[in-house]
Amino acid sequence: MSSIDVINGGILTTIQDSGRYGYQELGIPTSGVMDDYNYRLANILVGNNLDEAVLEMTYFGPTFKFNEELTIAITGSDMNPKINGEVAPMFETIKVKSGDTLQFGKVNEGVRGYISFGGSIDVPVVNGSKSTHIKTKMGGMSGRALKSKDEINIKKSKDKTMRKIPDMYLPKFSHCNILRVVLGPQDDYFTEKGIHDLFRSGGYQVTKDFDRMGIRLKGSAIEHKETADIISDGTNFGSIQVPANGQPIILVADRQTTGGYTKIGNVITADLYKLAQMSFLDKVLFEEVSIEEAQRLVVDYKNKFEKMKKESII
Repeated sequence: MSSIDVINGGILTTIQDSGRYGYQELGIPTSGVMDDYNYRLANILVGNNLDEAVLEMTYFGPTFKFNEELTIAITGSDMNPKINGEVAPMFETIKVKSGDTLQFGKVNEGVRGYISFGGSIDVPVVNGSKSTHIKTKMGGMSGRALKSKDEINIKKSKDKTMRKIPDMYLPKFSHCNILRVVLGPQDDYFTEKGIHDLFRSGGYQVTKDFDRMGIRLKGSAIEHKETADIISDGTNFGSIQVPANGQPIILVADRQTTGGYTKIGNVITADLYKLAQMSFLDKVLFEEVSIEEAQRLVVDYKNKFEKMKKESII
């Protein structure tokens, strides 16, 4: 077992994995990482199972002191990582020594960054996941963000392989993102003009109201035939809710389990990670795809990580 002292927890640093699925019917949100792509890259770099828990940082990162030699990796948004005051590399395996300090600053671009450890973070598994959900105080480090004087324990793995993500797979951050969408399940509640405006009105802008629950957008109002209200039903990561004002809301990792607003469509799995790095005034353009195309794209998305596992070994 290896321990890490938390000197500063950053603005919002939480333990997250691939999510807590199978409990929405009981009112328990899925949680999990916001950026699945960078999450999986981080675990590839340290030789972990792709669903192993990591630390998710938001806007301003934490400061740690390592009490034992350990393998780590840093992915996602660049928060100016430094080890003992020297610039630390991203998207490649790093070996830290006992006494080393890892410090992060303010994000340069995007919103969220990730830290993986060679091994597993030693916290309880709650309903099949280590993910933190702060509102219910569930999972992670006592259901909360990291804070100073915390101690993180890592069950170290024996993998010593050094890896680096090839340039062709490095994520690109943009202030204008195309999000592919499958219509439904309540697309029949909208007029032809409403559906046209979703895809052809020039896009939508991210408002100041965005967090791990949802992202409110502003743009051309999406027209309903009659009402925006439905009998509450289940929500997905990427569900696009449209309330009575016609302004879409994209639901994300910590979304409520059910919702009573019409959902015009859902962002496809292969594009969900883009939502994690969008910030105030960023622009979104929606593009319609069929279910069949979305299925093909998710297979391609998952296969990409298998290729990266092989091609990242130095």
